[in-house]
Amino acid sequence: MGAKSKKVMKNKLYWIWLSILNLSYKDKKTLLKIFKEPKEIYKTTKKELEKIISNQELVELILSQDIKKEAKYILKESEKENIKIITLNDIEYPKKLKEIEDKPLVLYTKGNYKLLNKENKIAVIGSRECSEYGKKITLKFSYLLARKNYIIVSGMAKGIDSYAHKGALIAKGKTIVVLGSGINYIYPKENEKLYNEIIEKEGLIISEHPLSRKPIPEYFPYRNRIISGLADKILVTEAGKRSGSMITVNYALEQGKNIYSIPGNITSYKSEGTNLLIKEGAFLVTSLEDILYL
Repeated sequence: MGAKSKKVMKNKLYWIWLSILNLSYKDKKTLLKIFKEPKEIYKTTKKELEKIISNQELVELILSQDIKKEAKYILKESEKENIKIITLNDIEYPKKLKEIEDKPLVLYTKGNYKLLNKENKIAVIGSRECSEYGKKITLKFSYLLARKNYIIVSGMAKGIDSYAHKGALIAKGKTIVVLGSGINYIYPKENEKLYNEIIEKEGLIISEHPLSRKPIPEYFPYRNRIISGLADKILVTEAGKRSGSMITVNYALEQGKNIYSIPGNITSYKSEGTNLLIKEGAFLVTSLEDILYL
């Protein structure tokens, strides 16, 4: 490895370390404002930290050798497993994600990372417990959108997400998965074949979590800000009122994205969310043209 490559990898190490520190995004942002770069925080001394931070627990956390060892392990194992690490200051970092408030500091990627900065991305989302109607309509619209060179973004969850990715693959199009677990932790397990097929067919898997980190409940709603952040438009094909899709919609609205919703059976609770979105002003979708030209 040349001197330049070593410097690049060292820089990634500092970003990984900052990303896994058990601090709020607000606290990390404050530290970056003071120190300018993760490297400077990583290398600072206890004496220097105590001049600007009164919280002793925070000082100890920043100085923790265990967290630095963990960051080194993540970097080394990621290299071994051909996981490309993209940090906030890398040229490959998606421009659209830079625009959101709580942007991930690090993205772990497998597959065609060049998709991150391609135009025409649409998030296709919905409930895990979908109906046969939801399945068919999701496959249909994902297929048609992929044929029009839209990149389908979703979370590879059971149900609508999975059919969104499958529709893109059937169309020989491109799709991006945003995981709520570590980049190597396939969840749900039943989607292992889909995960591998997406990589084989030049799609992309991304996560803000390293290696095989197991998902915890709060990871899933929080990852939805990345799904909406990457996309130009959001299409909800079938969702209940309390679906995680509604969290994605809220992030999307904060980010100024257009919301598109497919109406469903008014007697089905599985369509309550999509029908409500239309009532509240989302674009009603009954044909591909409703997305392409609105």
